[in-house]
Amino acid sequence: MIEVAHLTRVFRTYKKQPGFWGGVRGLFHREFEETRAADDVSFTIGEGEFVGFLGPNGAGKTTTLKMLSGLIYPTSGTARVAGFDPTKRENAYRRLFALVLGQKNQLWWDLPAIESFNLLRAIYGLPADEFKKSLDELTTLLDVEKKLNVMVRELSLGERMKMELIAALLHRPRVLFLDEPTIGLDVVSQKAVRQFLRDYNRKHRVTILLTSHYMADIKELCDRVIVIHKGRKIYDGALDRLENAGGARKKIVTFLPAATASGAFPDTWRSRHGETKRTDDGKFTLTVPGENIVAVSQEILSTGPVADITIEDIPLEDVIAELFTSQS
Repeated sequence: MIEVAHLTRVFRTYKKQPGFWGGVRGLFHREFEETRAADDVSFTIGEGEFVGFLGPNGAGKTTTLKMLSGLIYPTSGTARVAGFDPTKRENAYRRLFALVLGQKNQLWWDLPAIESFNLLRAIYGLPADEFKKSLDELTTLLDVEKKLNVMVRELSLGERMKMELIAALLHRPRVLFLDEPTIGLDVVSQKAVRQFLRDYNRKHRVTILLTSHYMADIKELCDRVIVIHKGRKIYDGALDRLENAGGARKKIVTFLPAATASGAFPDTWRSRHGETKRTDDGKFTLTVPGENIVAVSQEILSTGPVADITIEDIPLEDVIAELFTSQS
């Protein structure tokens, strides 16, 4: 459904010198710098796949989505979505996909959502019965039937995002680009949006490319992830394989009793089996190979009194952060 080959986008920006005279000098001699927002990115995504697109701020995720949507043109490389070239912005292609930006609104702020939906119906030329069927299904799934006639500016953030998703899906797109759709939402709203996206993907086999900084979104929705850093793709594969990269290690967190936080248990204690960090509240955190869990636990208990000890998996966000660091 999506084929990307060596996609590159370079932004050329004016580098202004500070102060008044810096501005004057810039009239006669300008310095520019180039930023590779996307750098030789290649991947393919099949029909019905739900793929996570990960990377730190400024990695090139949104730029890539905008190139796939035809909003900006690549400097080099090619992209095909359902056989279409996004740069041509053909009407047939624009009816085939939808783009939802978590920090951008497409609904009219001072009108009820239903008015924007009726406008979209006219833009896409949807028959009345098809429009009603889609609208009824989406409002029921998202539980916003009673909010259709409320001004968009009077809706909560979670309700507005639900309306944005309805607006994007009214014309039944085959491809959906989601750029941080749960940003700023509370836990309940995030869960509702995730549940909806999961169910909708399974029912309609829509191809979805999702960017998010919330690892819960990725873990609950995506089996496959693409990781991009400084414009370059550094990982493309199964999410569980990425998680297993940290699965060979464990995190041991040890809490010391308040009375002995700087007493019987040595402040300078370090395990011989792995990295040890200590905080001022008397907590020791160790990152150790999985096979050393028993030995390190025995080592901790024999060193001094502890109030509690827990063994945790390495969080996915830590694994990804390490991946970014290793590529810097």
